[in-house]
Amino acid sequence: MGLATAACGIDFGTSNSTAAWAPAGRATLLPLEDGKATLPSVVFFHAEDARVSYGREALADYLSGDEGRLMRSLKSLLGTSMIDDHTEVAGRALPFRELLTQFIGELKRRAEHQAGQAFTRAVLGRPVFFVDDDPAADKLAQDTLAGIARSAGLTDIAFQYEPIAAAFDYESHINREELVLVVDIGGGTSDFCLVRLSPERAAQVERRDDILASGGVHIGGTDFDKYLSLASVMPSLGLDSRLQTGLVVPSGPYFNLATWHTINQVYSRKSWTLISEVRRDSMEPEKIERLQNLVLERAGHWLAMQVEAAKIALSDAPLTQMDLGRIAMGETLTLHRPDLDRAIGHLVEKIEATVTRLLSDAGLRADQLDTVFFTGGSSGVPLLRERIAARLPGARAVEGDLFGSIGTGLALDAFRKFR
Repeated sequence: MGLATAACGIDFGTSNSTAAWAPAGRATLLPLEDGKATLPSVVFFHAEDARVSYGREALADYLSGDEGRLMRSLKSLLGTSMIDDHTEVAGRALPFRELLTQFIGELKRRAEHQAGQAFTRAVLGRPVFFVDDDPAADKLAQDTLAGIARSAGLTDIAFQYEPIAAAFDYESHINREELVLVVDIGGGTSDFCLVRLSPERAAQVERRDDILASGGVHIGGTDFDKYLSLASVMPSLGLDSRLQTGLVVPSGPYFNLATWHTINQVYSRKSWTLISEVRRDSMEPEKIERLQNLVLERAGHWLAMQVEAAKIALSDAPLTQMDLGRIAMGETLTLHRPDLDRAIGHLVEKIEATVTRLLSDAGLRADQLDTVFFTGGSSGVPLLRERIAARLPGARAVEGDLFGSIGTGLALDAFRKFR
């Protein structure tokens, strides 16, 4: 095949990742696991035979009770001091940079297998801000990702903002010019761009003049999970309960359990000692005992999955039953949509404020927008849709491929940049 097909687009996501290419300018998502375009950004290290599994297979191995170490939300390490740290896997120290290199290398290998050729050139997606309000740290995060991608075998790398990539995907389906707000609510960030799109503009390599404004905030679906967990589940494990001294129990273990990329910290000896001391001095020791059982079972990721599933269910239904059977046999928790709304309301307000600021930066009125294009796995949260619809009542809402629009757009960008 010609060189035009030798570049790909890679969307390394907090929750899910995709890869795509655009032979002859027509973008195609590449199946990465079991015929599906998405590969969950998950790695499981097996304790017994040192085998490594990825994606859905990794989740299935963990849930089946295999001994080992599950790592999820790997992208959240970028832009934090943890990226220079390590974790213990099978008795050895595994640097987090090496962990990310392994995952992106696996993503690349699967994409190459499906395309039938090697990829050495790629456009990688990135959030508008890896780190809010710190340009130096944000640049360092992108440079870190570029270095990791090179270590995984990609030699020519370009970056594109994820909401702009999603705009390119939407543009490939329209037949007239539109002024579009792209709303990309991913696992780790919420990103936006205001952009003029049309079939004629799509042929241009340089699109800088078409982008009227872009912005983002470090809030995503994993944050929705976190605050739903803290509000609805963690109190049953002792969060906000009291010690016999009258003090509130330390909140650290609960925040670690509610945050995907810090769950494993709860299993440390230091954390276990703290929890044991809390149980001894607690006014409600039975709740702390439940927390201890969860840690002994190493069921933190399992619990986080139940919370995530409840969030997804509440996007489609007014109530759902959350399985808590690994905390207490046969126990369930009924959650209603207002529970989710209360838990994440402050996050949605920040997202709404970012959209308002974006319009102001572009010098646009709300009634000038033609379309709001939603993408990202967490963009379907009803409260979020309602707030944005109220802010932009005249714009039609269009839902893209929630998990594939960015990867498709990155492939189109790669075709233009590397052909």
